[in-house]
Amino acid sequence: MSMSGGTTGGGGRGGGQRGGRGGGGKRDSSQRNAQGRERNRPSQRSFTENAPAQRTRRADPARLVAFEVLRAVAAEDAYANLVLPSRIRHHGLDKRDAGFATELSYGALRGQGTYDAVLARCVDRPLDQLDPAILDALRIGTHQLLAMRVPAHAALDQTVGLARAVIGAGPSALINAVLRKVTAHTLDEWLDLLVAGETDETKIASIRHAHPEWIVRAMRQALVAHGRSATEINELLEADNAAPVVNLVALPGLGSLDEALENGATPGELVEGSALSSGGDLGRLASVREGTTRVQDVGSQLVARALAAVDLENAASPESWLDLCAGPGGKAALLAALANARDATLLANEPAPHRAKLVSQALSAVPRDAWRVRTGDGRDVGTEQAESFDRVLVDVPCSGLGALRRRPESRWRRTPKDLADLGPLQRDLLKSALAAVRPGGVVAYVTCSPHPAETTAVVTDVMRKREDLELLDAGAVLDSVSLTGNLGAGHGLTAQLWPHVHSTDAMFLALIRKKA
Repeated sequence: MSMSGGTTGGGGRGGGQRGGRGGGGKRDSSQRNAQGRERNRPSQRSFTENAPAQRTRRADPARLVAFEVLRAVAAEDAYANLVLPSRIRHHGLDKRDAGFATELSYGALRGQGTYDAVLARCVDRPLDQLDPAILDALRIGTHQLLAMRVPAHAALDQTVGLARAVIGAGPSALINAVLRKVTAHTLDEWLDLLVAGETDETKIASIRHAHPEWIVRAMRQALVAHGRSATEINELLEADNAAPVVNLVALPGLGSLDEALENGATPGELVEGSALSSGGDLGRLASVREGTTRVQDVGSQLVARALAAVDLENAASPESWLDLCAGPGGKAALLAALANARDATLLANEPAPHRAKLVSQALSAVPRDAWRVRTGDGRDVGTEQAESFDRVLVDVPCSGLGALRRRPESRWRRTPKDLADLGPLQRDLLKSALAAVRPGGVVAYVTCSPHPAETTAVVTDVMRKREDLELLDAGAVLDSVSLTGNLGAGHGLTAQLWPHVHSTDAMFLALIRKKA
């Protein structure tokens, strides 16, 4: 399982590079025998046998943040990327501790399936019989022990201290005992033990790369469906487990990357007006607070720019654009800025009122006469405003399998049933978009998923027996708006971006022209 190596932090983090527990450090040679196997170490036992008065009894703030994030995800069906910033602010973490909390939260969520398999070997009862809070604390401790550069004594002591402070003394004793068993092996050793004797390649990949088996199968099928080799599956799963770099975009004609670049960001290599940031509190940048510079995956930037770049037939003057599924507003903001530069206007549609407010906020940096927001069902727009728009983006609700690196909890939350449930909605929204576009205009069908059931199957079904529609070469259009000019994302006439190839979310794009 390829997990990003986290920061060590200081004080309660352990303050130094830890030796050999998946964090990249080297153990003292005296702790290994001639075969390189770890010997039993009295020093390891000593830190787990502290007298009660010597044990940490407080919750380290960074670990507390991670625990609260995992609890919100498990108990409230929350999204980590939404909960984490508010908890960091609530506890007043500095940059270093915020980085530690981020890696611990996301790492524990990404590796949950593998860590649970390890814990199942160390707990004397089925994991589903544990209190969920205890299980989350164990996952936090296991990630520190197996995949972060935290000294084992600090990881164990601080996790037990967290448990004593927020769960109780009794559970903390259980956590202490279980985590001592986890320290018996490195991550690689645990993985070898977990897959010993297993011949099913899907199950092996599931354990080693911390993805549910159904997602491993689905991703392998998706690679083949979009013209790539199934042998890339391990690279793809590893890319899902790598901590993503934060992508920034300066709204064309409105924003500048100068401030971000002065604060450590580097120019993006795939698309104009983009930058890559190591993270931190981007809210401290005035351009981000004003909304003229935004956090947005470069894959999203590329598909929005591709729609804007397509040559139209018989376009209106000025052009009218539509974002049919605009919430929370990232692509809508970029489209609105591009529209504003051409004296075009954008209608951003969002059915949920609270998300429509987010869209309005996202668009607020763009001159007000360039956009408006509609709150309503996107399936009705094609009927109510038939053949009214020159360019239509329909970024449909989907499984999100293409953004697992950014939404680590999604892999454990999604099920194959979601694909079946979303299919009819995706088809209805695409039909509405095609009804809303003028003859000669173009619809961009976009999903943040590479799964054929959400991508090519939807496009094929909706276009079947429609002689008034034609697919454009989406790969060629993406190349035309990229800085490289050769993304290699096209297959047939559709295009698919990949985390392990393009360092983007796995965005799918089909460009459909309604014949004039």
